Amino acid sequence: MDTNQSSDNKAFSGPFIPASTSLPEITVKAIVLGIILSAVLAGANAYLGLKVGLTVSASIPAAVISMAILRMFRESNILENNIVQTAASAGESLAAGVIFTLPALIMLQYWQNFEFLPTMMIALIGGILGVLFTIPLRRALILEAKLQFPEGVATGEVLKAGTEGGEGARLIAIAGLAGAALKLSQSGLKLVAGKASGAFTAGKSVFGFGSELGVALLAVGYIVGLNIAVLVFAGGLISWLFGIPIYTALAEPEALAAITGDVHGYELAEQVWSKRIRYMGVGAMATGGLWALISLMKPLRDGISSSLAAVKASRHGDVVDVPRTERDMPINYVMIGTLALAIPIFIIFLFVVDQSELGITTGLYYGTLIFGVVFSLIAGFLFSSVAGYMAGLVGSSNNPISGVTIATVLSISLIFLVLLGSQIDFSVDASKATAAAATAIMVGAVVCCAAAIAGDNMQDLKAGNIVGATPYKQQIMQIIGVCAAAVAIAPVLSLLFNAYGLGDVFPRAGMDAGEALKAPQATLMSSVADGVFNRNLPWNMIWIGAIIAVIIIIADKVLEKREATFRMPVLAVAVGIYLPLELTVPIFIGGVVAWAAKSAIEKRGGSEEDVARASRRGLLFSSGLITGEALVGILLAIPFAAFQSTDVLNLAPEGFETIANVLGVIGLVFFVSWLYKVAVKSK
Repeated sequence: MDTNQSSDNKAFSGPFIPASTSLPEITVKAIVLGIILSAVLAGANAYLGLKVGLTVSASIPAAVISMAILRMFRESNILENNIVQTAASAGESLAAGVIFTLPALIMLQYWQNFEFLPTMMIALIGGILGVLFTIPLRRALILEAKLQFPEGVATGEVLKAGTEGGEGARLIAIAGLAGAALKLSQSGLKLVAGKASGAFTAGKSVFGFGSELGVALLAVGYIVGLNIAVLVFAGGLISWLFGIPIYTALAEPEALAAITGDVHGYELAEQVWSKRIRYMGVGAMATGGLWALISLMKPLRDGISSSLAAVKASRHGDVVDVPRTERDMPINYVMIGTLALAIPIFIIFLFVVDQSELGITTGLYYGTLIFGVVFSLIAGFLFSSVAGYMAGLVGSSNNPISGVTIATVLSISLIFLVLLGSQIDFSVDASKATAAAATAIMVGAVVCCAAAIAGDNMQDLKAGNIVGATPYKQQIMQIIGVCAAAVAIAPVLSLLFNAYGLGDVFPRAGMDAGEALKAPQATLMSSVADGVFNRNLPWNMIWIGAIIAVIIIIADKVLEKREATFRMPVLAVAVGIYLPLELTVPIFIGGVVAWAAKSAIEKRGGSEEDVARASRRGLLFSSGLITGEALVGILLAIPFAAFQSTDVLNLAPEGFETIANVLGVIGLVFFVSWLYKVAVKSK
């Protein structure tokens, strides 16, 4: 399954630090810095994720911060910097895994607050499982599947440029400053619009359209190349050009008003997408994820077999000559660790899930919990594989972990419905339906944390593959980062809930509903789990998405048989169906820029070396754009959280929206032109 695009150039032919060279990686200062950054980034992204539903990939910001701090020491190196960002980025990813799921327990009013021990333990266990599950996945996804891992590539190039200096460092610095200035103007000062959107009506059909005006997604599109960018955008068109107009045309006015409320235009299109059409993406991702697992079965099996053979040979005293850059944590650690973690998972489930609230017999209660533990381990590995694959396609920031988690929550809820239905009539007892939904959320939380860490860890391992890191040392540091973030995340969530409230749930009376953190993913999780037990899920949309995925899989097999250069990996389309349209547009534009720049160089008679050199310039510039936007996104979380408002830095006067929209569009056009000019310069 080769999704390698033209932007993946000859610059990646070998690691920056060869396997024969050994440098200090895990040092005391790297551990301390990694722990601090992981905890800080977990808190910052917890706020952002609960507020706007998005987290900011922390690998590149952590790498930049690490390079700045470690330069103060007499001795430091690129592998030490890489180790720091490996630990630090775990904070952002674990925050995503937690905030996408556990706040649903508050919204279901099953929890009254975020209790420290269960919150910390779910995050810790799920995160460690995510690290363990990526050990056999590294070879399958990074070496065999040849995926792009755009943010991993960008992180590796940032680390290399910081070490080499020269033009590469200047490109990253210039692009980073420009991207940071735009992000500050958009999200902080509110002088430039962060997105443009609109809608029109044809008959009863509503057509919504829009685009993010930031530059990080533009850079991601350049890195992944035209093929993947087109497929992600095509998925968006399936939802917004066909799905929403057809649904609004066919729906009865009363039924449409029931899910959209009193909104019009683009807001109506968003509501239809969020509450109905988005479920097509869930069906497509579930089907595509299953297909990805089948496709990766052989390289995954080969990777596990070679790891087991190495462990067996070492036990017999044989010398196993594995290059330093290919040494993973021993595979038996994965098996032992996974089985050992089953015990604390069961204890936490026992601590959180109340038998009296479910109202079932003791035998069924313990059987349900044991099944939940087994399911969380199996689904954790399967969906970690899917999350790692999707991170390879579109990056960590755009990785729809919530879609993977919805598939988990949906599956376990259906199973619990069958298991518990013999003793509970959910249609007449809402409290028991809530308790059952909360049990499903707990299972989903373990899987979500594992999948989130898996996607992030694959990006880090890709960066390590580029710079020449030792994989097992990165895996150790990822666990250290998980531990730091897990301890920090529970008090942060409790603080945020008591300061703002979540959704329409508040810890005390008289709080401002306008300041509440909306927690969109957790709201969706609670709706899915509750919808299964109350039998009101849009199953027709889920099945339509599954059918679309099957059609795409068949089309891709036809292209493979014809040895076509253009391929159709189904998960790329599924991601596009699931994501808002405005996220897919700049990715598509970035892919077009990569293709246009390459074509222009070839048209003027440039050699393969010219193409590779120009492509690397574009890659470094794109890395800088991602770096600048990500750094400012994380830094803005500090005043936002301190002043309990995302408008604390707002300088826009009243009525400035039209000018801000114009400036936003001009800004995006300017950066598109700038990226193209950088990418066509081969000298």
